[in-house]
Amino acid sequence: MGTTITAILLGIVEGLTEFLPVSSTGHLILASELFGYDAKTWEVFNVVIQLPAVMAVVVLYWRTFADVVLGALRGSRESLAFIRNVLAAFIPAAIVGVLFKSRIDALLESPAVVCFALIAGGFVILAVERLVQNQTYRPVAEMPLGQAIKIGMMQCISVIPGVSRSGATIMGALTLGENRRTAAEFSFFLAVPTMFGATAKQLWDHKEELAAGTGQVGFTEIAIGSVVSFIVSLIVIKFFIGYVSKRGFAPFALYRIVIGTVGLGWLFWV
Repeated sequence: MGTTITAILLGIVEGLTEFLPVSSTGHLILASELFGYDAKTWEVFNVVIQLPAVMAVVVLYWRTFADVVLGALRGSRESLAFIRNVLAAFIPAAIVGVLFKSRIDALLESPAVVCFALIAGGFVILAVERLVQNQTYRPVAEMPLGQAIKIGMMQCISVIPGVSRSGATIMGALTLGENRRTAAEFSFFLAVPTMFGATAKQLWDHKEELAAGTGQVGFTEIAIGSVVSFIVSLIVIKFFIGYVSKRGFAPFALYRIVIGTVGLGWLFWV
């Protein structure tokens, strides 16, 4: 398969899965098995194309971010509370990512771990959907600081490939009593510093390779994958909020269980 086609396919996978509770990293790892490409070669690509997916959040919620920035400059308590909650939730995962990077990287090489995590996460989502009652919507700025920190700690679980960053934060928020829409929006906003940080770290670690253009996957493939990831993410985010507000997360749980089971069968069969 050519690098251009691979870049397009991976961009579609990233855009479809980054904000759904199905694990974008897990899908990219499984895609390496299905498409037969070298995951190590595409390692930087897979991280960098998460950034345009996050930019889709900024574009769709530009008014919210603009109001927060302008409000913070004016000393608005609501805007400062929004920033406080997002940053407080971001810090736990940032610490875990730095302290356990080598162990996390080792897990990224195991498609079987992804499949088991997809299946287990699917059953967790079904349990949460069954046990948790949907609460009244409230903006992220009205969330107590302690609540934001707890959700941020839930995000740490997502360092295991296949768990899903959005899934961990959304389910964590639901179990803590947040509304479905509140949980999904907070997950979107939390993705901005989280993915910016992960991308910056990856670019720094591979700066010499990228600057020299010595990698098999270059800026052309990254640009193509980024554009595809951005466009698909825009569509998914607009669809997701309305869908889960009415129907919940059970369909995504069933999807995880099916994909994880099929993936295990594929790995052991091949």
